[in-house]
Amino acid sequence: MTEAEAQGRLAADVSRETWDRLVTFAEALVKWQKAINLVAPGSLDALWQRHFLDSAQIFPLRQKESGLWLDIGSGGGFPGLVCAILAAEKAPELRFTFIESDLRKCSFLRDVARQTGVRISVLTRRIEDAPPQSAAIISARALAPLGRLCELAAPHLAPDGVCLFQKGANHATELDVARAEWHMKVTEVESQTAAGAVIYKIEELARV
Repeated sequence: MTEAEAQGRLAADVSRETWDRLVTFAEALVKWQKAINLVAPGSLDALWQRHFLDSAQIFPLRQKESGLWLDIGSGGGFPGLVCAILAAEKAPELRFTFIESDLRKCSFLRDVARQTGVRISVLTRRIEDAPPQSAAIISARALAPLGRLCELAAPHLAPDGVCLFQKGANHATELDVARAEWHMKVTEVESQTAAGAVIYKIEELARV
């Protein structure tokens, strides 16, 4: 998939206002990337495919139209900030909170939110140290192995909440390991942007 194709797929599904917000996000990321490492430098040439479209693909899996969407280990805003921009148009009753321990990345997230007019909350702390969030949705991307993600997410998940975790080619092994300690109902969705990758939609998360 080319960058133009990735941009076309995103643009075709959103309003002009939402598209402009995504472009503002991308431009800010390229600018801030010169000072702090928001994404892998080698991925900048495929920014729209590897980061924006990759993040946007989880939004239709949300199952919720209101409540709190918690993005953990938010980094440069993927997938959470992309989903927050989409939600401003498509699910405005959703609220977004981001947990990120790096102060500079938190400043970046707040700056993009200001520029795009998207309302978010950013907690500058370790996930383990944040107060329970009772989130309807928890997302994470490129953060930790699945078992560790479950451990980080469980204290913050509402009883009927869902986790949307993006995992790479080693996902099946990670799932086997995680199931030794965690009960979960898992729906596996094939990634649209990376061969062998998946999105795990996890419900009924509980310790074994």
